[in-house]
Amino acid sequence: MNQGKSTTVSDSAALPALFPPLTAATLGTILLGGILADATWEIWARFITPLWVGGPLQPAALVQSVFGFRNLALAELIHLVVGVVFYPIGYLYIARPIADRFLPFLSWPVVALGYGVGLWTFALYVMAHLIAGFPAFLGFIQLTWASLVGHLLFALVLGAVVHWRMPASR
Repeated sequence: MNQGKSTTVSDSAALPALFPPLTAATLGTILLGGILADATWEIWARFITPLWVGGPLQPAALVQSVFGFRNLALAELIHLVVGVVFYPIGYLYIARPIADRFLPFLSWPVVALGYGVGLWTFALYVMAHLIAGFPAFLGFIQLTWASLVGHLLFALVLGAVVHWRMPASR
């Protein structure tokens, strides 16, 4: 005989889901967040960064280095798809669930900024350094810091869209 507290369906229904359901609304949030975040990145990278460092951020060039091909249009397309689709999926299904599970006291902007640092680390350490062979974080030149700001802006916009479209989340 079970003398401990029994778990019922109503108990589990009261707990928030760790992952958002894969619905049309969630897909809309992914795409809207990705489009707005990527547009923010592009404005930062192509129009504001050159005023700071003398030239734009060129993630397509990094994509070319990583995959070893010369087609710039394909590299731009890969970066666009990653920014519009895969990074938002990572935020919704990896970053937020980890934060919800282990750091539930963090607000959505803090989680978003942490995700931005993670994206920046992935781009400039994993992709640029470990795979493409450039110095780690490009040797911490001005472009490194411009890239960090761009990734933080991307993640904040993405986090804001997710927070707006999914108000039950933080």
